[in-house]
Amino acid sequence: MSAARSAGAVIFALNEDTGGREAHHEAIRIAEALIFAAAELATPAFLAARLPSGTDVAAVLADLGRAYAGRGINLVAVAGGFVFRTASDLAFALAEEGGEPRKLSRAAMEVLAIIAYHQPATRAEIEEIRGVTTSKGTLDVLLETRWIRMRGRRKVPGRPVTYGTTAEFLAHFGLDAVADLPGLDELQGLGMLDRRLPVPSPSDDTLLHEDEEPLDPASLALGPEDG
Repeated sequence: MSAARSAGAVIFALNEDTGGREAHHEAIRIAEALIFAAAELATPAFLAARLPSGTDVAAVLADLGRAYAGRGINLVAVAGGFVFRTASDLAFALAEEGGEPRKLSRAAMEVLAIIAYHQPATRAEIEEIRGVTTSKGTLDVLLETRWIRMRGRRKVPGRPVTYGTTAEFLAHFGLDAVADLPGLDELQGLGMLDRRLPVPSPSDDTLLHEDEEPLDPASLALGPEDG
């Protein structure tokens, strides 16, 4: 190969590499804007549909996360998507800016924890685990927070409603998935769960289980049978 041809190949490769870096940098800027302005959770699929064709979304998110690491705002993975959140170690500086935090009763926190770790769970199953009656009002409060949802109905006499957690629950507690919930010892140490309550490996599978059937919207309008 002549010197001229060799030099030309090097220049072409350099130009191609420079163009690739510029395209990647532009994709990072677009992703940053999309995540910041998105009205819905910015999932990888959401970003891939809006970034230039052929963009390595995982690489873009990784570089964007590194760019915000150590800053006052961090890129955080929650509920299968990505959001910008204030750095957790700055909570002390934002305490007065965040307004009055949502407060739940101890009973509501226990019910929420049981649903999160045991879902899908019926009201009767929650009561069996807690050993006390669960007020319908407690479930209503959790439904109003949008941290739990009615999943389906158990295929047993009475067809009780089954409950599970929501994407809003994950987002509020900064979790990417229910599997990221703290372990039993940590949960009990935080005072969120009585030490006598068992905690299995949590799962937030959105598909109905074999012992569940779909909800009937018409029957829910009349009020669910909570079993």
